[in-house]
Amino acid sequence: MKDRSEANTLSSSLEIDLLRSLVAIAQAGSLSRASQRLARTQSALSQQMKRLEATVEQPLLERTGRGVVLTGPGERLLAHAERILRAHDEAMADMSGRGLNGTIRFGCPDDYAAAFLPHLLRTFAVMHPHASVEVICEPTPRLLEQLSRHAVDLALISLPEGVDEPNVIRREPLVWIGSPGLDAMLSAPGQPLPLALSDPDTLDHIAACEALAKAGRAYRIAYASSNLAGLTALARSGQAFAVMTQTAVPADLRIVTGDTLPALPTVGITVKFDRARPGHLSVAFAEHIRQTLAVM
Repeated sequence: MKDRSEANTLSSSLEIDLLRSLVAIAQAGSLSRASQRLARTQSALSQQMKRLEATVEQPLLERTGRGVVLTGPGERLLAHAERILRAHDEAMADMSGRGLNGTIRFGCPDDYAAAFLPHLLRTFAVMHPHASVEVICEPTPRLLEQLSRHAVDLALISLPEGVDEPNVIRREPLVWIGSPGLDAMLSAPGQPLPLALSDPDTLDHIAACEALAKAGRAYRIAYASSNLAGLTALARSGQAFAVMTQTAVPADLRIVTGDTLPALPTVGITVKFDRARPGHLSVAFAEHIRQTLAVM
């Protein structure tokens, strides 16, 4: 006959649905955003988390003024949950035959690749373990050219304010970044502001030049780089200010705020296909992008 402790252990198990809700809350940072992603009410999610906390006998979530964060035990369980869900979803896709297969070519600007791609590719691979995504990183104008030549199947691109708004997945603010050593240049009267910008036809380049011209601030293009690594290296050197989406700013670089530089616009993010009737795998990856970026 089993003793009571062994019986309790056997009667307790981690439910897949509860683990999936925990991962969604951790990714979204709030119950409201997670509830939208999972198509459940906030109260239903709260009840699920209470059940999960009762199962593991540990507090998992801590409410803050900006949403919820995981506790120490919550972080530990999250790591297990992601592994369990990956194995579960791979098994279901394999046994059911519902997982898609094939290869698609996906274009993405460097800043979005740094901020979004690791999570996007990892979670898509769980749902479709037999599918492959080849990634090409280029600025939006170059990606549009590749789409027109069918060199990529779909791409994540930037849009200026007011363009194709119904299809915008999310908006990202453009920000000025620089190293502390550049502070003196901000207040230097008449001295042209040194800039490190990407290609002249990109939205960040255009926005920076238009904002400074409108503010009557002299500037000079000191350095040019078509990739994020080059721009961040130039900003770190202390020789020029750069412009990029806020989500892509590295932790060691600061955003220049206040009245020292003119405000920059936001850019929209959307997915564009290379043809009017894209393949099933392209459509599935695009929908995955839309659902994921809406709550990240």
